[in-house]
Amino acid sequence: YSRSSCMKLMPALLAAATIGSFNSALAQEKILNLYSARHYQTDEALYANFTQQTGIKINRIEGKEDELLERIKNEGANSPADIFLTVDAARLAKAHELGLFSPVSSKVLESRIPAHLRTEDWFSFSTRARVIVYNKLSVKPEDVQNYADLANPKLQGKFCSRSGSHPYNLSLMASIIAHQGEAKAEELARGMVANFARAPKGGDTDQIKAVAAGECGVAISNTYYVARLLRSTKAEELKMMERVGIVWPDQSGHGAHINVSGCSVLKTAPHRETAIQFLEYLASDQAQRYFADGNNEWPAVDSVKVANPGLEAMGKFKADKLPVKNLAMYQTKAQIIFDRAGFK
Repeated sequence: YSRSSCMKLMPALLAAATIGSFNSALAQEKILNLYSARHYQTDEALYANFTQQTGIKINRIEGKEDELLERIKNEGANSPADIFLTVDAARLAKAHELGLFSPVSSKVLESRIPAHLRTEDWFSFSTRARVIVYNKLSVKPEDVQNYADLANPKLQGKFCSRSGSHPYNLSLMASIIAHQGEAKAEELARGMVANFARAPKGGDTDQIKAVAAGECGVAISNTYYVARLLRSTKAEELKMMERVGIVWPDQSGHGAHINVSGCSVLKTAPHRETAIQFLEYLASDQAQRYFADGNNEWPAVDSVKVANPGLEAMGKFKADKLPVKNLAMYQTKAQIIFDRAGFK
C-alpha cells in the first residue's frame, strides 16, 4: 500500500477498533433486564439494594402478566428479558407451559426456598393466604371454619366473591381438586353459587367492604388486602374493619390455601449468571423482608421473621403445604368446574 492509501485506511481501522471495544464493553456491562408484573412501590428499595450490593443495574419493564408474556413470546430468541417476575402460581405455570423458563440449579435456592414452594424452573419468594372474612353481626365464626362451609345452605344469600375466572379463585379451587378430587370441588362451587348475595364483581378489597357494609355476610380474600386495611391510616377504614372478622380456614385439615409471588430465569436470558445471582439475592434475609413487607406478605424462607402489624393482627395459622406445581396442574379443571357451576 502507498502512504496515501494507509492514511485513508486509518480512520476506518480506528472506527472499527472503537466499535469493537464498545461492543466488548456492552457485553461486559453489569445489567439485568427484569420484566415485572409486581407493581409495589416498596419493591424500589429491593432493587436499589441489589444494585448497591453488586453494582448491577436493573432495567425494569412493568406491565400486566399477559402483556409481558406476549411480549417475551414475540421477542423470541432476541428478547432482552432475563427474568419474569409475577404473582400467582397460575401465571408462573403459564410461563412454564409456554416454554419460556429454563431450569435453574442453585444450592442457595434449594437450601433456602422450601421444596413445596419451588419447581424445576421457578421459585416462590413470598406467600399469601386466602382467608374467610365475615360480618360479625350476621355470621358466626363457627359457621365458616372451612372453605367447604361456604357451600352450606345456612349461608344462602350471604356469600360474595370476585370472578370465578380470576387466578386467585382458580388457584384455591385447584387446591381443593388436588386434596379432595373433582366431585368435592364441584360440590363446593355449586354451593357457593347457590349462596351468592350478588353476582361476582370487583376485587378482594371490594368483597371486604361489602362484608363490612352488610351487603354480604361472608367472602374470601387474600391476606394482604386484609392486612392493608388493618394498617390503614384512614379512620373510616379502621372503623370498617371493626365489623369484619377473619377466619383461617381448614386449620384442623390441610391448612389455609397459600399462593405466591415468584420468578425465574428466561430461556433466552442474555445475562443468565447475573439473573441467577438476582434470584439468590431474593432469597437473602434482607431481600425477603423487603419482598414480603412490600405487599404485606410472608417470606418464603422459613427462618426470616417480618415485623408487620397488619399480619400480626391476624395471628398465627397453619398453612397448606401443597406443592405450588399442583396448583398449576389443576388450573384448567378448576375453570371447567367453575363454568359448569355457573360461577362466572
